[in-house]
Amino acid sequence: MSTIVTIPRSVSWKGDAIAVLNQTKLPHSTEYKTLTTIEEVWKSIVMLEVRGAPAIGIVAAFGLALASKKYNTVHIEEFQKKFNRDCNYLGTSRPTAVNLFWAIDRMRESIREITTIKEAQKILEEEALLIQQEDGAVCRSIGEHALTCFKDGDNILTICNAGSIATAKYGTALAPFYIGKEKGIRLHAYACETRPVLQGGRLTTWELKQADIDVTLITDNTAAHAIQTKEVNAIIVGADRIVANGDTANKIGTMNLAILAKYFNIPFYVAAPLSTFDITKQTGSEIVIEERDETEVTKIFGKQVVPIGTDVYNPAFDVTPNELITGIVTEKGIIRGNYKQEIASLFEKTS
Repeated sequence: MSTIVTIPRSVSWKGDAIAVLNQTKLPHSTEYKTLTTIEEVWKSIVMLEVRGAPAIGIVAAFGLALASKKYNTVHIEEFQKKFNRDCNYLGTSRPTAVNLFWAIDRMRESIREITTIKEAQKILEEEALLIQQEDGAVCRSIGEHALTCFKDGDNILTICNAGSIATAKYGTALAPFYIGKEKGIRLHAYACETRPVLQGGRLTTWELKQADIDVTLITDNTAAHAIQTKEVNAIIVGADRIVANGDTANKIGTMNLAILAKYFNIPFYVAAPLSTFDITKQTGSEIVIEERDETEVTKIFGKQVVPIGTDVYNPAFDVTPNELITGIVTEKGIIRGNYKQEIASLFEKTS
């Protein structure tokens, strides 16, 4: 029987290099790319070879551990200066996913008081490995909690790819599908193709089929009709940044689904680890939304499909207002209702 273990790992540490599952090649081929410099890590994030907020944080952590081994200095002050430069550099790769900055800050903090280069290098490698290990456990916990929202035979709609290859293991929005399979609870996924890069069509369908989980692909503009005619019971999505009041940035098109869920009176869940929360921002209006290259829209698999010179607006994310969210599933449980109060309480308990 196919299971989660059949799905390739998104990021692997090799000691002197990082192996990333090149997600731009899926579903046609399963190829790993070897990264040996901080510049290659930055480019891999920007080019979406590694993607998904938790996976971006993981590869950034490994990238910093890798870079630290190559600093040509014997002075800890110069080492720290070079390290901080690389931290800032990686932070320019993708602005919306907060896990990137969370991982960078955690790596930076891990060696703040260290006085020798050898010890700093050792701690950075250990911290990056720990970040990856913890993410796998966190995602499983998210899946356990999310599964309580569903019952055997439910049809559940999702967008983009918040699955195993977007994290260390299991995923966030897709985690209940994997945990459900382990427990004999059958969940059927309806996956929005997710224009313009097709993360739903290329990645979500691919990994769910790897695990022998029922999945039906739909175009993004089929969502309302599918909810209306296919007995969709709920919607679950991942997140790239959740602010203090619960407003959530996720893949462009997510807010459309939240509005549809409200209209059709079905629950709309967000699944994300605590590392995706940014309580320094009070509302979604403060989130910086990444805008990507127009060729993602004007070309399909390298072929021009619109008139040259057409004006294009290509935001990678939108922000779903908290009032459209039924519940936010974290590794600590599900929060509902007064998100500002619940989120504040959640972080008081973990501090």
